[in-house]
Amino acid sequence: MTDENEPRTDGSGTGIVPPDDETPTWLERKQRTQGLSRLTYEYFERSRREDQDLRQESSYVERDVLAFPTWPHEMIRNLSITSFFVGMILFLAATLPPHLGPPADPSSTPAIILPDWYLYWSFGLLKLGPLNPELAILGGDKLMADRTYGVVANVVVVSIIAIVPFLNKGSARRPVEEPFWGAVGMFGVWFAITISALSIKNLLPIDAHLTFDLAFLVPIVAGTITYAVLKSMREGYMFSLNRRYYRLRPPK
Repeated sequence: MTDENEPRTDGSGTGIVPPDDETPTWLERKQRTQGLSRLTYEYFERSRREDQDLRQESSYVERDVLAFPTWPHEMIRNLSITSFFVGMILFLAATLPPHLGPPADPSSTPAIILPDWYLYWSFGLLKLGPLNPELAILGGDKLMADRTYGVVANVVVVSIIAIVPFLNKGSARRPVEEPFWGAVGMFGVWFAITISALSIKNLLPIDAHLTFDLAFLVPIVAGTITYAVLKSMREGYMFSLNRRYYRLRPPK
């Protein structure tokens, strides 16, 4: 026999979830009496109350979206975040002014030519010449030049990134729900970092061969560790930290 107050997932009932019993201490209440902390506290309290009121008036379960007005919910949150980052930018601009180098000289070529930092990963893929196989059928020659091989590597990597959203079309909203894809994402992040380091290997105090090996070893290790951690914390995360959400949307 089920409790009448227990939320249902079969479309019946109100789908109301009681709020967590998280009563703030006296010190926490005192710290929330002024400034941004007070504004943030009122924002979340008002959101929680309106969320509960909407659920009491609704005949749907949580999987049906209940929206909030732009003001004050979204505006207060976005203004708080924007103010923080704008303040950080102004602080850095005031304390760390940009250094103006010498004027560009078109008659001399710099010793080290590098693209902008956000293209280091693409520049690093152009340095995968050691992976370009030498075919015996061609008399030990390579099927394509190293520069062409690097361009093909860029096309392959960009194609993989573009096709991932079409491969992972599940309903997961958190990495713990899909440990494999979470590990794939972490592999991609670390591969971008290590392949960027490979593009500037001449500037790093590490042996070039070791840098090349770490460019592929570190992402594999990071992806494996990420998968193991997400897999181990999956049950506790799903049924403890998000118990309210998964009571209405049980895991498959």
